[in-house]
Amino acid sequence: MAPSKKSSVKQSEGGNSEISYKKRINTKTELLLQSRRHANDIFDVLEYLQSEKEKEVIFAINACQKIFCALLERGDLYVGQLPSEEEMVEGDRDADEKYHIFIRHRYSNCVELLLDNIGHEVFQVKEAALTALMKFAAAEGQHPLQKLEFSNHYNFPLELILVIVRCLLSGTEDMALLISRFQEFLEMDDVRYYVMSSIRDTITRVMDRNKRAVMPVFQNNVFTLLTNITIPSQSAEINNFLIRQEGKSPLLFTFEQTWLTFLKYKLPGNMYKKVLVILHDSILPHMNDPTLMIDFLSAAYSVGGAVSLLALNGLFVLIHQHNLDYPDFYKKLYNLLDPSVFHVKYRARFFHLANIFLSSSHLPVYLVAAFVKRLSRLALTAPPTGLLIVLPFICNLIRRHPSCRVLIHRPSAADELCNDPYVMDEEDPAKCHALESSLWELKTLQSHYHPDVAKAAKAVNQPLPGLEDDLSKLLELTTFELMERDLKSQSLAVPLEFDPAGGLLKSAKEVLGVHFSLE
Repeated sequence: MAPSKKSSVKQSEGGNSEISYKKRINTKTELLLQSRRHANDIFDVLEYLQSEKEKEVIFAINACQKIFCALLERGDLYVGQLPSEEEMVEGDRDADEKYHIFIRHRYSNCVELLLDNIGHEVFQVKEAALTALMKFAAAEGQHPLQKLEFSNHYNFPLELILVIVRCLLSGTEDMALLISRFQEFLEMDDVRYYVMSSIRDTITRVMDRNKRAVMPVFQNNVFTLLTNITIPSQSAEINNFLIRQEGKSPLLFTFEQTWLTFLKYKLPGNMYKKVLVILHDSILPHMNDPTLMIDFLSAAYSVGGAVSLLALNGLFVLIHQHNLDYPDFYKKLYNLLDPSVFHVKYRARFFHLANIFLSSSHLPVYLVAAFVKRLSRLALTAPPTGLLIVLPFICNLIRRHPSCRVLIHRPSAADELCNDPYVMDEEDPAKCHALESSLWELKTLQSHYHPDVAKAAKAVNQPLPGLEDDLSKLLELTTFELMERDLKSQSLAVPLEFDPAGGLLKSAKEVLGVHFSLE
């Protein structure tokens, strides 16, 4: 029978409560460990786990940890399918077996109360409860509470880890701080394996129960816990265990399946960015079959904005490193080019990734020409900071693909201002007729009001050098920095007059002196 939820501890304390509760708990603990005759004293210790004073709860947690770890090591807990306490009383059992069943039930009560305290409002109580539960997990691993079917079968307290994970993956409270404390245990390979299995089970249960609706708090907790799990780069490094074992857990397979389970459900909008930013470094390298991410990446692309760009980054990794056949990749990238790319906060990342995507010299000339032409057209309405990125970017593309020089040196270009064959609204770069057009937009920008922009646009008038322009210094350029740079350069060129003014610009003192002399 579980201790009462309404604790009477606070009424039993006198004036010096701290000394009183510590002395009482310590006394009960020593008596419990000394003799079975004091087994009922466990109720008094468990009662403190429900105290309204956090100091009492923490002290009781530490006492319970000491008691049950010792009793598990002694073998005082019933092993096997646990009979109910009614069956224990009514059945024909000896005193020794009844004691073991009684202690096993009190251990279950203790675990339930510790799980409740993971939801406590005070972090120190949460932390103490989590630490005690993981100590129990280690003790159960060494002294299993279930009979093993085979003598060499590896036993891990999966049920205990499962309920701990379910508490960490709260649907109502952000558990990031406690999960960061749990990271200490995730450094153990067997804990990682079973935690990932528990995450997968919890995701399926919770999301299906809520009809796959977005659950921001729960999914954020899942993401936080998953990102705290690291996988060793080599199998030889899998040697750190909470519970020693002969074989090795299939960590990579479990890691892959856990992430796939998490990502098959619709995520909150900001969660897509968090996942995609770490995808190519922290997830794909540890998957047996990274191409299984294709469904998630395709769904992420449809979200739009920065998420679409980051999704293309993941697809690019799959194409180049894992031989994924994805023919629409460049078409999707082409359709991300719109006026907003010059004004959003991810502008630097966009051009950085686009530069990587278009770095291959084996791309067809019609495709590169389409990107060059579309960027040139967008440049007509771009701010100076964006132009100082896109103009060198266009020049770099032409350097990589000399066949695109025809866009600059086309004899009929002067007539195309009124009759440009390029179709801006065409979504397919193969059908936009970019190669039949010219870069008259760059000629227009050579008369731009900002001298740096005009200078960058005039670069196409001269033979382009073989060395590409370094875009890294331009990607983070802000309007404020550009203005500061202009002001400094202009201040050096402004002539200053150091001679005193004469004639009409006399000082006030001189004017007054003249006035008085006339009188």
